[in-house]
Amino acid sequence: MTYWVYHERQEAMLCGQHALNNLVQANAFTPVSLAEIAGQLDQMELNYMASNNEGGVSSKDYLKRLAEGSGNVDESGNFSIEVLRSALLSRYNIELPNIRQQGLSKVEVTTMDGFICNRSAHWFAIRKINDRYWNLNSTLERPEVISHFRLAAEVEALQNSGYSVFCVVDSLPPPCTNEAMMDQGLPKYWWKEEDLLKGKTNAMTRADDPWKDVGSGRRLDGGGKKSGGTGQPTKPISEMSEEEMLQMAMEASLEQTPQNDTVTYPLTEEPADGVKIQFRMPDGTRAVRKFLESDVVGTIYSYVSSKSDDRNVELRAGFPPKDISSKKDETIAEAKLAGEMIHGRYDV
Repeated sequence: MTYWVYHERQEAMLCGQHALNNLVQANAFTPVSLAEIAGQLDQMELNYMASNNEGGVSSKDYLKRLAEGSGNVDESGNFSIEVLRSALLSRYNIELPNIRQQGLSKVEVTTMDGFICNRSAHWFAIRKINDRYWNLNSTLERPEVISHFRLAAEVEALQNSGYSVFCVVDSLPPPCTNEAMMDQGLPKYWWKEEDLLKGKTNAMTRADDPWKDVGSGRRLDGGGKKSGGTGQPTKPISEMSEEEMLQMAMEASLEQTPQNDTVTYPLTEEPADGVKIQFRMPDGTRAVRKFLESDVVGTIYSYVSSKSDDRNVELRAGFPPKDISSKKDETIAEAKLAGEMIHGRYDV
């Protein structure tokens, strides 16, 4: 049986995303999906503070927390452990406790399925595949094997050097051993285990595999498949980059999102007294602005657009975040957006 090892490489400051994907051996999480989870957690924290602090949304603690911005993702895209935990739990029903948590000290390290390690702003995964442990740090050029004998010492060394180590005792998705399972990841990140073990300098990745298109229905002229609906050429999801998949998801979302671009909503001066709304702008920056509860939601769109070079934007709010374009003519009070966190992205 041939095993393949999935190892996403570092892009920007997205090591948290890569650590999760390397742990589950699939391109399962995107920056957008993790950012939405971060926003949901922020909103839950704000809702808790509003209901448990005297003064509610006008309390000093609430306003301070609101002004601080997200506590679950920073401006560089580094996600908190709570985001990673929530992502694993919601998608795979997998918990991610700290290895020092009470009760885990009796569990032998070499029986665990995998680990997520964090120090400062860097995350990486260690994962058991075919009864071997692999260091899947996204800063490495390729996966590196860790022997059972060395694993406990490696984990202890990480902790001694300031890393927090979180573990998955069991129930991780099975490793890749067949063609169908490879579609879960991007081709350039799959490594043939036997080549890695032999230390080959030209170890084969899925993108290099000469057998990868056998039986896939490729045309004789070398072109890709045609889609059944529009007749336009489509690229298999397994071969798409993160940017292409995000673009495809946004296009699909636009087909279902009601638009109301013919009406303009004048933006008035920010009132001295009003309700505060927190924003995560399409470019990733954060802002807080006051509005009158009698202002229509359309003025929120005008505000975000004015901070985004007057480009069209898509805004989402709530838990889970939902598109609010259908509420443009409602007041902020009617739409229940006072004190909310609103996520923006460019409407392409």
